[in-house]
Parts: sequence; structure tokens; C-alpha cells
Amino acid sequence: MSIHKKMFIFIPLLALLLSFVSYFIFNSSRNVQETYSVMMDRLLLYKQVSRESKEVMRYLNRYVIQLDAESYPELERHVKGLRELRRNIGEMEKNVSNTLQVENYVNMMDTFLDQTWELLTSMELDSKTKAVAYLQAEQTSRYIAEDGQALVDLELEHYRPLYEDIMGSNKRINRIGVYLVFTVAILSVVISLWLSSSISGPIRRLVLTAKQISKGKWDTKAPNMHTGDEIGILCQTFNQMLDNIRDLMEKNVKSMEKDRLVKELELKTLQSQINPHFLFNTLNAVAKLAYLEGAEKTSDLTVSVSRLLRYNLQKLNHPVTLREEVEHAGEYMAIQKARFRERIRFETEIDEGALDQAVPCLTLQPILENALIHGVENMEEGALLMLRIASSGSRVLIEIKDNGAGMDAKTRTKLLHSWTEEVSAPFHSKAGSTGLGTANVFKRLHLFFDGGEQIDIESSLGGGTTVRFQLPVRTHSPGREEGHV
Repeated sequence: MSIHKKMFIFIPLLALLLSFVSYFIFNSSRNVQETYSVMMDRLLLYKQVSRESKEVMRYLNRYVIQLDAESYPELERHVKGLRELRRNIGEMEKNVSNTLQVENYVNMMDTFLDQTWELLTSMELDSKTKAVAYLQAEQTSRYIAEDGQALVDLELEHYRPLYEDIMGSNKRINRIGVYLVFTVAILSVVISLWLSSSISGPIRRLVLTAKQISKGKWDTKAPNMHTGDEIGILCQTFNQMLDNIRDLMEKNVKSMEKDRLVKELELKTLQSQINPHFLFNTLNAVAKLAYLEGAEKTSDLTVSVSRLLRYNLQKLNHPVTLREEVEHAGEYMAIQKARFRERIRFETEIDEGALDQAVPCLTLQPILENALIHGVENMEEGALLMLRIASSGSRVLIEIKDNGAGMDAKTRTKLLHSWTEEVSAPFHSKAGSTGLGTANVFKRLHLFFDGGEQIDIESSLGGGTTVRFQLPVRTHSPGREEGHV
């Protein structure tokens, strides 16, 4: 449950509880007050009837006996007041327990009003008759006062147990009200503590976790809250953030370790180049010395080896043209011809218009080396290696052909698909190989031309082998970087 829902539910609930307690106390007090008001209204009504009847007799005495005409308006006013009180008692008569006494009381009031009206309307009566009628009305007035007091005593007697019940109920109500107030107060404190602990507790633990993390303790985690509120979501998000930071730190450490290893490898590479450069300079010195001593073939062979070494050192990581590859292949074959002499012939068929084609460095020489080692090396005579380069529209055709031992269909298929496997170990490597096998060449051509090349091998046992490349036209500009090969 979210914090918003908790506040929306429990705070109005507390307000409703307080309102219920207040309404209960108010309603109970109102019932007591209404009962007390009814009792007092009846008692006051009886008293008012006795007082009005006395006032009527007083002004009736002035008007009838003392013949004071000016007292008539007051007499009339009190008579009207008495009649109004009689109507009120008549309405009250339906809701009282002592109905017979009230009915007799009302009848006496009617008799008194009739007597009063007779005295007021029969002025032609003699004095003796008026005096008798006056005495009767006065006697009725005394009866009204006596019966009114009796009714007051009856009402008080009737309401005494009720009053005691009211007082007891009032005490119980007050006691219940106190209990309810304390209960609501305790509930308010409990709910407030629960709400505050459900909000401040996780936040406090989250703050402690943040302080631990600020001290470098990255293995610390925020408490897992499954309450479904905003604090729980915050804790889960905080833990996800910690996991992401740890992952980033691990990746950063790995990246730094990789950078360190790369620098070490670069240093080792630079150190490893010391010996090839020393060998390159030594070969140049040997070539010049052989030339000075008149050994021209030895000088030419040494120069070829030196150029081969220079090519491998300077251009292995950059694209080159087919022209450079052909020159490099010629140097390599010159060295091999010095070894095999007349046993091997190397022929070329080159289209000059295709020699500006860009290719990865060391594309031709490993194929020629593979053909030499696996194809024609064991032939005593008549061994032939042919390099053919031609331009065909939007593609450049390269063929390297030998008339050697050849291979079966299984070996041919395996060689064609060898570049999809690891190329760190060259296919059919032998001692004396450069280590850059056919699979390596195929893989680099595929990456260099983004899969736009076509590679095919034609071979049969004893029928020689032809390796054919069809490459998309891609010219090489010496002043422009073609990318890393």
C-alpha cells in the first residue's frame, strides 16, 4: 500500500472515530436534556395555570366586585392566557401517564373559564348572585391551584426514578465517553507510530546504507521492503543502482586491466621488433658485402630476404595494393627458386589495370607458400606455380594454381570452411611456414570486404589445386587510411 493511500485511509479514519465519539456524547446529552425539558415544561405549565387563575380572580374582583372598568383589558388578557394554557394542557394530556388527574384538571379549568365568562356576560344579575358566582369561581381557582400542586407532586414522583435513571445514564455516558476518548487517543498514537515507523524506519535504514556506501563498503545493500509503497520501490531502485554501479566498476576494472595488458603487449611488441630490425640491418650489410665480393646471386638473395622482412615489419596492419602483393610474392618466389632451383617454375599473368586493387597485407604469399609446401614441394621436376590477376567489370579475379598433389573433396571442403573456426592455429602448418595459413587469409578477406568476396578451391588428388578469389573493386589511395587489417 502506498504512503498516499495510508495517509488517505488512516487519517480520515481517526477523524471519523473522533466524530463518532463526539456524536455519541452529544446525542446522549441531547436525549437527557430533552427528557428533562419535557418534565420542566409540564411543571412550569401547571405553575403558570395556577398563577393565571389567580390573576384572573384578582382582576375579576376589581371588575365585578369593585366595579373598576379599567381593569377589564387586563382581565381579558389573563383570560386569553388561561385559555391558551388550557389548550396546551389538552395537547399534553395524550402523552402523560396520569391521564385521569390531568383530565379532571382540564375540566376544572373549563368550569373556571365558564364561571368567569358568566360573570363577565351577565351584568344584570344582582349583587348577591354575583357574589355567589364569584365565590364559586374563587373556589374553583383554589381547586385548580391545589390540583396543579398535586399534579406537580405526581410529575415529580413519576420522574424521580426516571431522573435517577437519567443521572445514572449520564454517568455511564460520561464514563463511556472517557473510555472512548482514551481509546481513540491510544489508537491515534498507535496509528501515528505505525505510519511514522513505516515511513521513517526504512528511510533511516536507507540513510545508514548510503553512509556505509560513502565509506567504500560496496557490498552493503538497502533493506528489501515488499510493502509495495514508495519506500519499498525506493529501496529496490537503490539496490538496482548499487548493482549497476558495481557492474560498471567491474567493467571499468576489467577495462583498465585490458588497457594495462595492451600496453604491456605494445611494449613487448616494440621489444620484439628490436631483433627483426637488427636482422634486417644485418641482412643489408651481408648483401652489400656479397656484392663487393662478387657474389651477385648471394647478394640478390639476401636483398630479397631483406625486402621480405621489411614488408612484413612495416605493412602487416595496413591495406596494400595488389601491385605490392605481387612484388612481395616475387621476392618470396625468388628465395624459393634459390632453394629449389630448376625444380620449380613460377609464372605470372598480370592485368596491369587490376593492380591498384586494395587487399589486406600478406594475401598472396601465404597461398603461394601453402601451394609450395603442400602441393609441389615433393616433386622432383616439372613443378609449376602460376599467379593470374585479371579485371572483370566490377570485380577483380585472382587465381593461384599449382600442378602438385592436390586434395580430396573432404579436405577441400574443410579448407573452404576453416576460416569460420579459430585461425590462431594455421591449417596444415609445417615447419618453415610463416604461420599465416589459408584460413587466416580467408578470414581477413571476409572482414576486409564485408562478406562481398567469393572464394573457391578447385582440386583433385594428383590433379593440382587452384585457389580462386573474386574481389569487389576497391582501390587504395596511399594518402588515405583504409582502416586496420
